[in-house]
Amino acid sequence: MKTSLAWLNSYLDRPADANEAQQQLARVGFPVDSLDEVALPSGTRDAVLEVEVTSNRSDCLCHLGLARELAAATDRVLTPPPVDLPAEAGPPVDRLARVIHEGKEWCPLYTARVIEGVTIGPSPSWLVDRLQAAGLRSVNNVVDITNFVLLEMGQPLHAFDLARLEGRCVVVRRARQGEPFVAIDSSRHELTPQVLVIADEQRPVAVAGVMGGLESEVTSRTRDILLESAMFEPLAVRRASRMLKLASDSSYRFERGVDPRGVEAASRRAAALILELAGGRLAQGVIRVGQPEPTPHQVSMRVDRCNALLGLTLTPQQQAQYLARLGLEPRLADDHITCTIPTHRLDLRREVDLIEEVARLHGLEQIPTRDRIAIEVRPQQQAVLAQRELGRVLVAHGYHETITFSFVSPKHGRPFVPAGREPVLIPDDRRRAEPMLRPSLLPSLLLCRKSNQDLGNTDVRLFEAAATWHRHKDEIIETQRLALLRDADDPQQALRELRGAMEELIERLGGAEAKRSLRFESESHANFAAAVTIRLGDAAIGHMGLVDDATCRLFDVKTALVAAEVELDRIIALYPPQRQVEPLPRFPAIERDLSVVVDQATPWENIQTAVEQAQLDKLEGLTFIGTYRGKPIEPGRKSVSFRLIFRDPAKTLRHEEVDPQVARVVEVLKDRVGAQLRG
Repeated sequence: MKTSLAWLNSYLDRPADANEAQQQLARVGFPVDSLDEVALPSGTRDAVLEVEVTSNRSDCLCHLGLARELAAATDRVLTPPPVDLPAEAGPPVDRLARVIHEGKEWCPLYTARVIEGVTIGPSPSWLVDRLQAAGLRSVNNVVDITNFVLLEMGQPLHAFDLARLEGRCVVVRRARQGEPFVAIDSSRHELTPQVLVIADEQRPVAVAGVMGGLESEVTSRTRDILLESAMFEPLAVRRASRMLKLASDSSYRFERGVDPRGVEAASRRAAALILELAGGRLAQGVIRVGQPEPTPHQVSMRVDRCNALLGLTLTPQQQAQYLARLGLEPRLADDHITCTIPTHRLDLRREVDLIEEVARLHGLEQIPTRDRIAIEVRPQQQAVLAQRELGRVLVAHGYHETITFSFVSPKHGRPFVPAGREPVLIPDDRRRAEPMLRPSLLPSLLLCRKSNQDLGNTDVRLFEAAATWHRHKDEIIETQRLALLRDADDPQQALRELRGAMEELIERLGGAEAKRSLRFESESHANFAAAVTIRLGDAAIGHMGLVDDATCRLFDVKTALVAAEVELDRIIALYPPQRQVEPLPRFPAIERDLSVVVDQATPWENIQTAVEQAQLDKLEGLTFIGTYRGKPIEPGRKSVSFRLIFRDPAKTLRHEEVDPQVARVVEVLKDRVGAQLRG
């Protein structure tokens, strides 16, 4: 099937280049026989792929189907075309046309819409380009739209000149013995009862599912059209096509089966395009004869059976994820995955069909082909488990992992070289544009953020764990780092959430004791407007803060950003976490909320440290609530609210016992940070 790359990309959230499309389609079972660049009538150029589609995958005999596969293969988002109709301004359709259905065994479903007052003319350039890229010539706007929808959605359509249908009637029936028929290509045929035809009150006007007739075709004189969208039995279409030696794009698809639900969707899509490009009035309603729309069926797959058959050890979640990317709505229960099969997937009937889908998405090249299986028992590596846990935590916070190139341009890399260090440059002509090994992961993430900005993506959250390099004297120092970058529409809220992600990461990797040793100390850092140093105990492991405007301008990023970068080895070494199990408290706690007014420059860490060093009796926890600036707080000051939690493990605590502790907090904060209790 000739496939336009530009057409494919119009249904994807981000475009694929020709090489990626060729490789990814081949990887999931759709090899590309050829790849050519063609010039289109509008003067633009397009890449055209000749894609081989197996006979059981009729859903991929269209651009939308192949885009669906490309989206699943590359984890892109598929955006189907709209199928909404404009207002139906004409009279009821059954006043303008009739459908008599006499061949239900060969035509399970037939639908017809009527559009009055169309203007037949040339198609717009975009439509001509689409058809020519797919190997079809432009005829007129209405005929081109039916061909366009066929190539877009895989559902063949046909438009009849309603005035040339005797009695304004469509009859779906078997042909009579010796009945003559002249096809659109001007070929003449004598029909037999083994051929299903679409007829009017007097004569056949189309061979069902194969080709329309010359006497009812849409011409420049056409004003009213009947738009046919139907489903024909594949064997009946194949038999008629072979018998009459007539073949078409429509028969090729009907012989392999079409989506039962796509009949109505394609009709609506084509009608909307005709109204847009040819004008006219759409009659109210649709004539529909035959079976109702089917309900999607379900197929179950055993997780263990899938792994046994493929020789893999995929987790249930991995298997379900692959099936979800294909739109199969998997539901995992115990050791079974049950999928709801879309009606366009005519090939998915049995458990083994789902296993094949898992194999395709996982990659057939990754399925082992060893003659023998050697089993060696080894303990899991703690560093690997720690990195998996790291990924799970950050993904749960909404971050997407990136894998970026290790080289950057000096323009982007030099501002991130540590003070007193030198960049590492590679003297290679092949790396003229980006000869520097990155001294930090942040330039890579900022470039990635710029790419997302160009694609219109918002609320971007990225992380990467990889190597960085710098030179100290004659030694090249390589450091494994973890960097996080996220949008900051509200910088304060974004910084709090970034800090929360770091705290949870440290706790999940090292346990509660590691989290208690985590400190954030205010300190200036290059490329940050406001920043803190991140410490584990006494060791500085990184920094975080609000990326300054100059750095955002350097990367042409238009939104505010917050970022963090830490030494990966330091936090991986915390794993596994040391769990501390304590009995649940038997007695209730007393909570006291306080708001104190301090200088604008006073960080929360100073308040937290002062309270903790006061060594309050029965203090169980201290929690930050929020910060307020504005009236009635005087300029240069802010109000900080926090919660004190007191509990006695041996008895119920009384308020009279807590009051002196709260008063001591107020006095300590007054002495150490100049705080005033806010009334």
